[in-house]
Amino acid sequence: MSRARPKSPVTALVGAGLATVGASVCCVVPLVLVLMGISGAWISILTALDPLRPWFSAVAVLSLAVAFWMVYRPTAPCTVDGSCIDPSIVRRRRRWLWLATAIIALLLLFPYYIVWIL
Repeated sequence: MSRARPKSPVTALVGAGLATVGASVCCVVPLVLVLMGISGAWISILTALDPLRPWFSAVAVLSLAVAFWMVYRPTAPCTVDGSCIDPSIVRRRRRWLWLATAIIALLLLFPYYIVWIL
C-alpha cells in the first residue's frame, strides 16, 4: 500500500509569515535592529509602511485561514487507488501550523501589547 502525501500548507504559511513581517515592519523591525546594535536615521523610514499594516495583516490572516483549511479539511484516509495518508504527517503539520499561528499572532499584535511592556 502506497502512502499519499497530503497537500502541504507550507505555501500558505510562508505567505502568512511574509505578510506578518510586512505588517510588523514599522514596529518590530526597528526594535529588533536597535536591540542588535544597528541604528541610524534610516530606521525611521520603516514607519512609512505603517499605513499598509492593515493590508498586510489581512493577507496574513487570509493565508492562515487557507493553511487551516488545507490541514483540517475532511479527507478520506485512503483513496480508490489504495494510497493512504499517514496520520503522523497530518499531526505533525497541525502542530507546526499552530506554532506558526502563535508566532504570527504575537507579531501581528505587537503594536498593541508593546505599550504595556515599554
